[in-house]
Amino acid sequence: MGSHFIIDSTLKIGVLGGGSWATALVKILTENLQEVHWYMRSVHASEHIKREGQNPSYLSSVQLNNSYLRLTNTINEVVEDCDILLFVIPSAFLENELNKLTVSLEGKIIFSAIKGIVPETGHIVGEYFHHKYRIPYENIGVITGPCHAEEVALERLSYLTIASADEKKAKFFAEHLKNHYIRTKISDDIVGTEYAAMLKNIYAIAAGIAHGLGYGDNFQSVLMSNAIREMKRFIDKVHKMKRNINNSAYLGDLLVTGYSTFSRNRMFGNMIGKGYTVKSAMMEMNMVAEGYYATQSAHLLMSTLDKKSKTPIINAVYDILYNEKGPKKTFKKLTEKLD
Repeated sequence: MGSHFIIDSTLKIGVLGGGSWATALVKILTENLQEVHWYMRSVHASEHIKREGQNPSYLSSVQLNNSYLRLTNTINEVVEDCDILLFVIPSAFLENELNKLTVSLEGKIIFSAIKGIVPETGHIVGEYFHHKYRIPYENIGVITGPCHAEEVALERLSYLTIASADEKKAKFFAEHLKNHYIRTKISDDIVGTEYAAMLKNIYAIAAGIAHGLGYGDNFQSVLMSNAIREMKRFIDKVHKMKRNINNSAYLGDLLVTGYSTFSRNRMFGNMIGKGYTVKSAMMEMNMVAEGYYATQSAHLLMSTLDKKSKTPIINAVYDILYNEKGPKKTFKKLTEKLD
């Protein structure tokens, strides 16, 4: 199933993951498709959805169209039955879930809506599938953009960017995610958009820490202004190509994750700034802050690629989360490096 594979409406789409973003994407897809396969680990959640048409754990107010859903608690079923697999499993748990596979991913089209790094390998998700499962890049796509699941649930106007090396596949998915409250655009910057989606979580943690420490809106705007430039330097170092960093997949996603009350990474950072330990903040949130894992991977990647590269915000967040440096002193030093 290479780039010559015919993209048509008979292709079966499977969503893998049971969290809020997976639930939001299933909601969108069932508005455009007659059949959506959905794998989630929780038997309790899937049984509840079958009965009530609502996910009891995430976005419980969203009414899902049961007649269009094919729910399963077995990952192999979805992989075997579907041509296109949309992964929405938090990156920290992805490898563990894929270890359950006994059927092959060969010939499948893989789209990722995961905004993070696979901690076991340090790869973004597209690279992970390419290296570990030998999925060709033209069969890999990424869904990014400033789009909180909670706002999708409320049907508030949102914009998504669908990136793939194969334009036909990007257009196919963009068409199936488009509706009266979702606008879509396509991109060929699969690596850059995915790195941006990972990096913005780190910058959102920084924004949260700043807020927790008592910095105001004036400083936050300077932090975000420096963050988008730092993001550009980072992505150009990893994958140089012509891209407009001010597009919504980069700058827009950074802003919403840095400022929104729905942002779990900002919430995590806010707790750290207020004096919580990493462990206690994670336990209290009861949600995965993707930026925690991304910080370690981004710091490691940058130190191997270019020791001189200027990423003071990533370095500051890394020092606080992994070197147990005090947020107050670390941010005091950071403020002197920003402009």
